[in-house]
Amino acid sequence: MKAAQITSYGTADVLRVNDVDRPAPGPGEVLVSVEASSVNGHDVIVRAGGLKMVSGRRFPIGVGLDFAGTVVATGADVAGHRAGDRVWGMVHPRQRHITAGAAEYVVVAADRIAHAPEGVSPVEAASLVVAGSTALIALRDSVHLASGERVLVRGAAGGVGTAAVQLAHALGCHVTALARDRHAPVLTGLGADEVLDHRSTTSDRIGPFDVIVDTVGSELNCYRSRLAQGGRMVTVALSAPALAAIAASSVYGSRRIRTFSANPDTAVLRDVAGHVRSGALRPVVDGVYPLADIAAAHEAFERGGVVGKQVLAVSA
Repeated sequence: MKAAQITSYGTADVLRVNDVDRPAPGPGEVLVSVEASSVNGHDVIVRAGGLKMVSGRRFPIGVGLDFAGTVVATGADVAGHRAGDRVWGMVHPRQRHITAGAAEYVVVAADRIAHAPEGVSPVEAASLVVAGSTALIALRDSVHLASGERVLVRGAAGGVGTAAVQLAHALGCHVTALARDRHAPVLTGLGADEVLDHRSTTSDRIGPFDVIVDTVGSELNCYRSRLAQGGRMVTVALSAPALAAIAASSVYGSRRIRTFSANPDTAVLRDVAGHVRSGALRPVVDGVYPLADIAAAHEAFERGGVVGKQVLAVSA
């Protein structure tokens, strides 16, 4: 099979699509024929060497966190999945992978996939695995968003941001999206009540908000100060400065800055699929690339300034 790998850390030009042996599922695992995989921040950080504590220095290393496709085979002790099932899922983000989601086939534990929602293509489904799961965990489990609250989504045009806007809107919240002004029509269509240009809007001129969802990772303390009494904030963008701000914010109790590592299991993926089926969550795809052009997809992700996800169309 063909699989995207890196043989050294660096910029997008270190990505290679290599011929490798097709894996076989072991006990509790499934083999999935991958039809699509998206580009996520995790993939870029791994490729650049930012997670060497996990990925190590033994090459090659597979890339691609998520996938959508069809079950080909199952190992022993797998219940609930069989060959022919259309599924979506994610490899474990805290494990090293020789091949991962950006490949023609992937082997994963059965508790890391779920049946993909009907009515969306594999490319569309792949765009929602990480984005939808991360947004759902952030809003539901981290800040416990309630109907009618005022929400700020910072970095609203990205994958997680577009999903968070939609889910908050579906809950009946007033949603303020912080993004580039040219993205206002799309974000308004997704449910944003107002869109503010992040280049001309400073944190001291907005708010207060009951909930802030941050996908940027900078100026966290400035935005935290815009929380209303009892407000909550969560960031999904981690860096050394962000971690320092998170630690320092603990003195603010409920108004501290929260974070988490998105690692969805079958139950979370089922919940995301339910939101897709209900119409509360729909895919936002900026660009589609063949697996051979994965370097271009990474470069587009890193340039930013787009709405939604970069997705790899993979055919086994």
